[in-house]
Amino acid sequence: MAGLRELYHGPSDRAVAFRYGLLIFDLVTIVFVIATSFFALSTTIIAVDLVIGLVILIDFTIRFVLEQNKRSWLRRPGTWADIVATISFLAPLLGYSLGFLRVLRTLRLLRSYELLSRLRIDFPWFRAREDLILAVTNLMVFLFIMTGLIYATQVRINPEIRNYADALYFTVATLTTTGFGDITLDTTGGRMLSVVVMIVGVSLFLNLLKVLFRPPKVRQECPTCGLQLHDSDAVHCKHCGGPMHIDTEGAI
Repeated sequence: MAGLRELYHGPSDRAVAFRYGLLIFDLVTIVFVIATSFFALSTTIIAVDLVIGLVILIDFTIRFVLEQNKRSWLRRPGTWADIVATISFLAPLLGYSLGFLRVLRTLRLLRSYELLSRLRIDFPWFRAREDLILAVTNLMVFLFIMTGLIYATQVRINPEIRNYADALYFTVATLTTTGFGDITLDTTGGRMLSVVVMIVGVSLFLNLLKVLFRPPKVRQECPTCGLQLHDSDAVHCKHCGGPMHIDTEGAI
């Protein structure tokens, strides 16, 4: 048990490499789920689903055993995202499209303080583009989650949603407010999903545009007031006027 705790929570290079391995597994799983959504369900896809589901189940069980406050852990949205994803992978015929909820767990890993700190320490490229990467991740995660939900709820009742590509097309058209009108969701549930896509999706899209077009900033906390974002050549904090000593690599 001590060895597992070290792997999941320890600071050693071996533990960090192990957690990066889990992250890579999550990313590969997402690519697999998205890619196979465009194809008819086959024996091979079901077999891979079961293998992925078993790995997720083992990982989930270990995390549950190692967790100190299990009641609080079970109340987290990310925990229930894991449960739904595990069920969808182990029972593909009953909830195959819900495998897209697996993306929620990856978002939680990317946004966790420990992993984010490690990415910023290990990769200067990530550190310089942290806000952009998170904005793109938020938008893509939302896009694929909503596409999966729309496909799962509409494919059997809406003749205009015949496959995953149709659901993705509708989600992108709605999110970008293009709205060609060739695909519509006529049920009450479908309209509510459309409202969520329009409100949340447009907000995430505008946030991405803001990050893309605003002047580049450096993320470093001001020791006086705590302001996080500063100009790359700042010597004083814009909020409190305190001195700033921004770490650079010798070029601005």
